[in-house]
Amino acid sequence: MTKRSALASLLILALAGHADAAEPLKIGLAAPLSGPDAGFGQGARLGAEQAIAEINRAGGVTGRKLQLVVQDDAADPKQAIAVARRFAGSGVRFVIGPLTSGASAAASAVYEEAGIVSVTPGATWAPLTRRGAGLLFRLSGSDAQQGALGGTLLAERFRGKPVAVVHDKTSFGRGLADEAVRALKARGGQERLFEGVSRDDREIAALVAKLRALGIEAIYFGGLSAPAAGLIRAMREAGLTTTVIGSDGLLDKEFSQVPGAEGTLMTVPSAPPRLPEPRGARAQRSPEADLFAGPAYAAVEILRQGIEGARSVEPAKVAAYLHGGAPLRTVLGEVAFDAGGDLVKPPFTVFAWRRLPDGRLDFAGNEVSP
Repeated sequence: MTKRSALASLLILALAGHADAAEPLKIGLAAPLSGPDAGFGQGARLGAEQAIAEINRAGGVTGRKLQLVVQDDAADPKQAIAVARRFAGSGVRFVIGPLTSGASAAASAVYEEAGIVSVTPGATWAPLTRRGAGLLFRLSGSDAQQGALGGTLLAERFRGKPVAVVHDKTSFGRGLADEAVRALKARGGQERLFEGVSRDDREIAALVAKLRALGIEAIYFGGLSAPAAGLIRAMREAGLTTTVIGSDGLLDKEFSQVPGAEGTLMTVPSAPPRLPEPRGARAQRSPEADLFAGPAYAAVEILRQGIEGARSVEPAKVAAYLHGGAPLRTVLGEVAFDAGGDLVKPPFTVFAWRRLPDGRLDFAGNEVSP
């Protein structure tokens, strides 16, 4: 090889390396853009697009612009797996999503095997971060964290008094109840009764009889609105004034019609801030879209800070930095992740259902201290 051809080869290699470095860094978005959850997915897309546009205007990340690659998983586990495989095959190293627990649970193994960091803005299924995944991060509070908050309320507000933990026999309700018991015992408390109940009138009547016999003053209820409403109604008809502490499973318009529900405490994921409309926006976002626009925007911010903090675009190094608990500034406020990928301080608010001056029962505006 002549000296001139060697220099030419080196120049070509240098230019190729420069071109690779200048290539946009792909950020995947796995979200339901069709089906019943499409409104949430559209919000996530708008939030991610807005964050990436603003980061790119500011110069990108480590000198590289970001490129959003969008895939529709329809909140369906099978489609979520297919989307994850497409991302893995197209060089995507970082993903926002999936949004739902079912889709996240199904796709997480594919992301892990492919070495892709994923940040889910909305999946709450507790075991998601307990299965050894090292590249998965959750931007919402988990069901386990919400149940633990309920158990903490039970322990601290009713210390030394007889309490019970009840669930509606669903996996969601049982998971909340189990975590509530753990938190209760960790704070020196002990439930006098732990039981599952359905909407069956005979089951409810039998449970109410046990509550009366044990003198139960407060219940943590893990589950959805309908069985909780049936239990509260039966307790009040039996003359019991037992306080109920529940989760966002009670968020149902029918719950406000339950006689005797006044005073019920409820843990609810804190509402994300509403993002300002991006410049040149033609239409306002829907309420459903607003629920995920902020978290998706924050997910992009988290990935940016993870890359900058790790000084690398290698997913393993970025994940290690995020697992380290570094404080990250986001549109949702300052957040940090623990070694499992969950938020160190999950965003939950406690509300009380109270009677308003016009006679309506509502929780809006009735925030109470945990």
